[in-house]
Amino acid sequence: MTTHATTDTPIRSTDAPCHSLVVRLGDGHDVARVRGRLASASLPRPGGFRLWETTVHDTAEGAGGRRARDAEAGRPLREGASPLRAVLLRYADGERDLVLVADRHRLPLGALRRIADLATDPDPVAASAAPAGTEDSRALPEAAPMTAPPAPARVDWGLPDPATLPGHTHRFALDLPAGSALDAELLTAALAFTAGWYGREETVEVGVLDTAGAPSPGVLTFKTHEDQSVTDLITQAGPAHRRSAGDAISPATGVVLTEDRDGRYEPSLTCPFPLTLCLGRAADGTLSAVCRIVESTVSRRIAEQFCAHLVRTAVELAGAPSGSTLADMRSSGGPWTKAVLAAGGLGYVSQVRGTIHEDFARVARTRPDATALVAGGTRLTYRELDERAEASAAALRARGIAPGDLVGVCLERDADLIVTLLAVLKAGAAYLPMDVGHPAERLRYTVEDAGPAVVVTTLKGFPRETDAVLVDPAELASGPMVPPPPSAGGHEADSAYVIYTSGSTGRPKGVVVPHRNVLALVDATTEDFGLGPDDTWTLFHSSAFDFSVWEMWGCLLTGGQLVVVPHWVTRDADAFCALLSTEGVTVLNQTPSAFSQLIPAEGRAGRELALRLVIFGGEPLDIGMLAPWFTRYPPSHCRMVNMFGITETTVHVSAHTVTPQDVATGSRSVGRVLPGWHLSVRDEAGQLLPPGAAGELYVGGAGVADRYLGRPELTSERFVNDPLTGERVYRSGDLGRLRPDGDFDHLGRLDNQVKVRGYRIELDEIRAVLLDVAGVTAAVVVVRQDDPADPADRRIVAYVTTNGRVDVDEVRARAGTLLADYMVPSTIVRLESIPLTVNGKLDPDRLPEASPAVSPAPDTESEAQTAAPETDTLGDRVLKVWSTLLKTEVGLDDNFFTLGGNSLLVIRTIAALRAENLPKVTVKQFYGHATARRFIALMHELVAEQPTAP
Repeated sequence: MTTHATTDTPIRSTDAPCHSLVVRLGDGHDVARVRGRLASASLPRPGGFRLWETTVHDTAEGAGGRRARDAEAGRPLREGASPLRAVLLRYADGERDLVLVADRHRLPLGALRRIADLATDPDPVAASAAPAGTEDSRALPEAAPMTAPPAPARVDWGLPDPATLPGHTHRFALDLPAGSALDAELLTAALAFTAGWYGREETVEVGVLDTAGAPSPGVLTFKTHEDQSVTDLITQAGPAHRRSAGDAISPATGVVLTEDRDGRYEPSLTCPFPLTLCLGRAADGTLSAVCRIVESTVSRRIAEQFCAHLVRTAVELAGAPSGSTLADMRSSGGPWTKAVLAAGGLGYVSQVRGTIHEDFARVARTRPDATALVAGGTRLTYRELDERAEASAAALRARGIAPGDLVGVCLERDADLIVTLLAVLKAGAAYLPMDVGHPAERLRYTVEDAGPAVVVTTLKGFPRETDAVLVDPAELASGPMVPPPPSAGGHEADSAYVIYTSGSTGRPKGVVVPHRNVLALVDATTEDFGLGPDDTWTLFHSSAFDFSVWEMWGCLLTGGQLVVVPHWVTRDADAFCALLSTEGVTVLNQTPSAFSQLIPAEGRAGRELALRLVIFGGEPLDIGMLAPWFTRYPPSHCRMVNMFGITETTVHVSAHTVTPQDVATGSRSVGRVLPGWHLSVRDEAGQLLPPGAAGELYVGGAGVADRYLGRPELTSERFVNDPLTGERVYRSGDLGRLRPDGDFDHLGRLDNQVKVRGYRIELDEIRAVLLDVAGVTAAVVVVRQDDPADPADRRIVAYVTTNGRVDVDEVRARAGTLLADYMVPSTIVRLESIPLTVNGKLDPDRLPEASPAVSPAPDTESEAQTAAPETDTLGDRVLKVWSTLLKTEVGLDDNFFTLGGNSLLVIRTIAALRAENLPKVTVKQFYGHATARRFIALMHELVAEQPTAP
């Protein structure tokens, strides 16, 4: 379908409901007679009725003439004015138009046409006779204040341009197929079906303004679920199903029905609905359709696309066989499907070959003496890193590790970690990263579930009850060496790593990712990001978090220098900022939560960083927080990139360069897909949705992981064979939409999964762990964030009911043995019962405020050794700062983290204490003195150590 744009209408959508009629005056029409007849038909006014006259310096059909006529016919009445305004337009070619604008409530279409006939009919006898069956137009009601229609309804799929002036409207004509059996009811039914498809709603309200009937809009309610028959859908569009709603109704879409005898009647000077379909029947019976939109609610591109679908749907409804249901109308196919899939990146095929370690070896041969790794006091060149990894790989082979095996790695972030991970790959195995901070029970579960033969670790408390052999990296460096077999090069399809992510069953699940995915990621980003030997990166994130995959191999496979950030430095924004400056870091990868702490730290440091590229990932970006950053680092100096990705699709899927304009408009864009990846938006049945409509994001292409380790049923549920693309794609569970320009917006999660400080968390996993505690009879886990703009305020809160034999302290302690620290609820609230709706579902609005309910018993021995005075000035100042940031009264034996503290609040607390002129506390010291009593004692020690002024 093609559309024909007509002139824009600069009418405010809040103007009173007016309509207009344009009548061409022939040579026989005397202006004085027209003026007199209009005066006799209109309301008495002081000084008499006036026919306004305007001279147009162009012909009637010239561009200037059409502009003047459309502007006059589209100008509403002012409040309190006469219900009728008449303007005579005189054109340069001698033609004249009478433009009548009237209040639709007080002068409906019949009366307006009769006034036009009265004014223009050359026969004085006919003009004086009132048409049969109509009211006398001379008996008009008194002028009354005009009521503006309600504000336009929100249209989630409209994607308006933020720069559009409020209320500005646009219209265009639709090409209806010649000779089709389309009528107003078919088109109205198609409008409802299309609106339901775009909005993913099964009940759709459509406004109706019938100019031959009531002057106020009515409403039709359509059921558009898949089991609905086509016949029933069309029947719902009939006049018998309309209900009156007055001016209070404002559906997102609607129709205006009118008899347009001469093509010069405008039934509404405003858009009665954000997207309005104006249907008119000409004197010869021809049906015309014009779409009018409020551009601050619906964009032109989306409206034109919507109407193309509407017309196609109407044709399909008209030709649907008897007994057809709406499910038969939802199939995707044809050129439209191919175009949408192509806009999402389908068609580009990644051509990478080889393995990660082979690519690294090539870089090492090219740049043997360049620095590859900086970890504390250790600096390794590419040659040295390659040689150390080869030696450790040989030692792993000596311990029986063969190609295809899985090797666990649980090490601090240091040089040994990078050497070991590379060594595992060189041995032909896949690495299984585990965080040294994870509880012993979680480490044990991971090893038992994945089954690695060897775990390389220095963690003294690593569980030894498993079948895995524990090996110190120093043993590998000095152990026996076995050369690789002749065919040890490996293949791009071989597994490179297995990373465990949160799982809804209460246990994490392992994601198996092959070498080719990582190589494709580096290949897809190198040119666009300008990655190369001049760059210095940081390894900021845990190796058990897939962001680290990008940090390590994105750097080392492009010849850069990788700086390993120690654990405690990652939690101290000031120390991290100093490291960035000292090492001259140019490429930084951060979760938005972490970067929100770096921004003020950089401001305090007072020295410019060398950063040229900052990449965000791991959680949604609150784009407004970047405003102060852009004041110091314009986009030309440092490029900010927001990336969307999932562990199951190899770290990143799409990229969007953030600009100050994005900050101003609050953009949620995650950009376009990387070359080799593709994204599409689907409904619940897996059918393709059009640009603008929100649905589940399906990811395909080079980044799709192999499987979930040992979970064939879950693998088949989430990694599906897609008939539309002919490929295996991943159902992400993320909500998003495609924009007409090919960019994607990320709109959150569809399920019970959340992101907290960059970590992907299944709330059901936490709930399952809580329910496994003896005595817990029910559990609910939610995320609370009182301040939407503050990522540090985002916290996990649990509500439990117990049988009376268990205390919430015990519940939290048990959860801490199974869950990573970032998953342990900051607060656990005990309830008598879980609040439910009348349908038996959780009623989250009735959950009480999450006041602190857990406080671990003080360590008597340590508290005795470090006891602070019960009250003193310094202690009061500390308690005040803690109470302010934690938003609750803090006692001496309260634990900072139990009261809702987290790593982000630690940084803020340290800064607030410094602002109070108290001694600087390191993050490590803070974590080691987490109760208020011990922290105050530490502050006393630090004060005592300060030199006294002479």
